[in-house]
Amino acid sequence: MRLLSLDLGRLFAYADERYMDSIDSKLTRDETIIYRTRCHWAMFLGPMVVIIIGALALKSQGIHAMALIAFGFVWSIFSYVSLHGSEIGLTRKRLLINAGFPLLKSYDIPLNEVAAIDLYQPSLGSMLDFGKIAIVYGGRSRCIIRFVSSSAECVTKVRQQMISVNPSLQ
Repeated sequence: MRLLSLDLGRLFAYADERYMDSIDSKLTRDETIIYRTRCHWAMFLGPMVVIIIGALALKSQGIHAMALIAFGFVWSIFSYVSLHGSEIGLTRKRLLINAGFPLLKSYDIPLNEVAAIDLYQPSLGSMLDFGKIAIVYGGRSRCIIRFVSSSAECVTKVRQQMISVNPSLQ
């Protein structure tokens, strides 16, 4: 058990190193964050369901159920690191995004290059206040961030700021 805790400690230390470059460090002197959000705790629902199914099948399936439970725990560790390292920030000129683990997605999108921003919010997402945001920018590039907390408010704030940057969008 001690060996496992050492490996988890290394994993969390590695994640902290990767996420030290937060969106605050990308700001210029005249910029401030006017809206900030993170990923939602609902990203743990998938791993929890896998662990529960594995636990229920443990008596009849044995080693296969243990493998399912182990997979659920590994998935939950990755979700935890991703949850604590992900953030979205909006300034007056651009949208800054850090999301994902182990593959960190980092975006610095000027608001005048954003062609569209869309929200997908399933029924569970509307009850728990999370959703998926899709951003099209720079012609053909796109950015999709899942499990965004307060996603409807985030999209509204970005659209309002886009209009203030470019009033012809009204």
